[in-house]
Amino acid sequence: MAIPGNMLSATTSEIDPNTSGWTPKLNCTLSKGTGGRIGDGCLIVKSVAAGEMQARTVSSYPVTAGTVYQTFGDAAGVVVERIGIRWLTATGTEISVTWSLSTASASATWHRVGVAGAAPAGATQAQVLLSSTPAAGNVNQFWENVYLGLPIRTTGNLFAFGTETAEVDASGWTAEVNAGVTRQVPAVAWAVDNYLVGGHVIAITATGAGNAAAVSTDRPVVTPGTDYRAYIYLNPPTLAADTWVELRYYDVNGNQVSAARSSLVQPSPGQGWYRQRASGIAPANAATCSIAAGINGAAAGQVLRLEGAVVTVAPELQAGTILPYADGSFEQGVAGWTVASGVATISRSTPWGAAYWEGAYALAVTSSTATASVIRSGRFAAPADTSYRAQIIASRSAGSWTSVNVKVRWYDAANVDLGTTGGTSYNLPASDWWAMATDATVPATATQGAIELTVTASASSSGMYVDVAALWEALPLTAVEVVESTASITLTLRELPLDYYISVYREASDGSRTLVRGTSGLLNYTLITSDLLVIEDYEAPIGVPVAYRIELYEPDSTSPSTRSSDTVTIPAGDINLAWLKDPGNPQRNVTVMVQRAPDWQRPIDQTPYRVKGRRNAVVLSSSRGGLEGELTVWTRTDDERAALHWILDSGATLLWQAVPGMGVADMYVSVAQVTEARTGATAMDLWRAWTLPLTETDMPVTTGVGSSAGRTWQDVLAEFDSWQAVLDTYASWEDVLLDRRTG
Repeated sequence: MAIPGNMLSATTSEIDPNTSGWTPKLNCTLSKGTGGRIGDGCLIVKSVAAGEMQARTVSSYPVTAGTVYQTFGDAAGVVVERIGIRWLTATGTEISVTWSLSTASASATWHRVGVAGAAPAGATQAQVLLSSTPAAGNVNQFWENVYLGLPIRTTGNLFAFGTETAEVDASGWTAEVNAGVTRQVPAVAWAVDNYLVGGHVIAITATGAGNAAAVSTDRPVVTPGTDYRAYIYLNPPTLAADTWVELRYYDVNGNQVSAARSSLVQPSPGQGWYRQRASGIAPANAATCSIAAGINGAAAGQVLRLEGAVVTVAPELQAGTILPYADGSFEQGVAGWTVASGVATISRSTPWGAAYWEGAYALAVTSSTATASVIRSGRFAAPADTSYRAQIIASRSAGSWTSVNVKVRWYDAANVDLGTTGGTSYNLPASDWWAMATDATVPATATQGAIELTVTASASSSGMYVDVAALWEALPLTAVEVVESTASITLTLRELPLDYYISVYREASDGSRTLVRGTSGLLNYTLITSDLLVIEDYEAPIGVPVAYRIELYEPDSTSPSTRSSDTVTIPAGDINLAWLKDPGNPQRNVTVMVQRAPDWQRPIDQTPYRVKGRRNAVVLSSSRGGLEGELTVWTRTDDERAALHWILDSGATLLWQAVPGMGVADMYVSVAQVTEARTGATAMDLWRAWTLPLTETDMPVTTGVGSSAGRTWQDVLAEFDSWQAVLDTYASWEDVLLDRRTG
């Protein structure tokens, strides 16, 4: 699969079906090998003689001086290697090369090599260089999965690219105690599609015996009261090493005001790469944050390696849950959970990755006797409403359990216990993970709620795991709302099962169904990645009742479960107005006043053959085409005129919608050469008469609704040093939204 944002073609990146994207630069020959990671092909760089050999891309790719670019590739061989970006002038003259460090050791297993750097002054083009230095001729080095483009970073990360990764340098980190900070390039076999990791990692080396730590120099701004989550890959020096990651908060003067630490319990045999998470709510006086990592009781010379430092707003384990991430995920401990009664004990599961539904840990519950125990979460603000839903996901680890009862305990503003409501009991089978939920009404004076579990063991030494605990307002699973100002319908789907597949249809009163558009195209057997899905349907018909049918498929299943929405209607509005909509960019949709509807033509290709002696010709015909004609509309203001230009600029397929009863059905059209004329009044008159030549087309299938895919102003802030840099990089605010950069 193509790497998003890659300047290199698929052939150049994946070496399939040939090596045409590459050429020798120094002391080598090139050929196509087998056993690649994406498809079968890979690039073999073979040395002609001892000494450095280099291969480069055939093409040069446009770059902008001062902008940071990234390259990486997967390599394998018997010697160490490096990768570089070769910067060129407009005439193809080399300015310089930004090289990665060489890998620490050779590896015959595919591993990541990468580097990033700013294009120097005068650079307008760049090439990718692949380099290694064998001690003899006829030595093979293998490459594949190569990328060149803008830095790939985690969307929503408060840290800049230079802190998230060490591909540029080590300046995002500084030693804090008993440590030195450097960059290294170990041969790590990352997943082929893990594009967020590079070749370089941060190495924290203990300068002497004792605790050693380093902290990020990046201090992004945080919002007090917001729950944030930090995570990073840790590579401990030994199985017994006590390593940790910490999310820290600072006040406006730079003084640390709180920290949330999460210690890694690595599995045997250890010494791998483990993503460790820590989270916490920013205190009232918090202004900035950082991430730290270290080793407790390190021996002199021990090295803790880091990769992929990320701090984001903590994700909701269930949309609308009132439990903070730490209390629902158990990634750094049991948080606010307690044993209210009984013999049960609770702890975080161990080691890393042994038991989890989300993240790498779960809450481990153990009962030494066949009795009942009550386990309760911390209490959290629950805005008064009629009903809440509590849910856990549980798995049996040992012994047996008679039941697991899920309920909600309520408290008022003075923390007075108001008792429990709800209560649903479940069996806990011997294998797999099971979702257990209950609905609970809210007492009149309640302001806080907590999840309460009554777990009854039926054998001594029984154990179970609990993960993804959530408590949220029980809203309708399917809701629809008409947005009259944009002639659209908002469809909200809640509590969707993750990793299932979804199809969404718009259903007319006659029973006909049309697939609804999402961000990646029509929602037809699309993977569900969030329990909440909000769809803005700008292609719904105007003045016609519609409902929505939702089909949910288990993986590899063809028999769906279904949901249906209420029936709603977008008001028809003024009969003189029509909508022109861009399915892929609904922010461009515009209303226009119709002067005259088209006189339709339906073209056909025909060839007549006149047979000698026969009165009538023999005519060979193709199928008759769709409708063609000229729509004449008015714009009445400069804003309307600019809006119509904007939607026509892309030349994309548009949707024309008129009010029912005008004799025109909704139609996807392509607009040919446009005429914009004055109406014959004074020169100051703002009205314009437009002639839009329309050709009927099919509905676009693969076009998705353009969006930033989760990108926020925080991402813009993390990527640019100043707002002037933003203005210099993007031609419009729409380009900022869609991250379309000039140059």
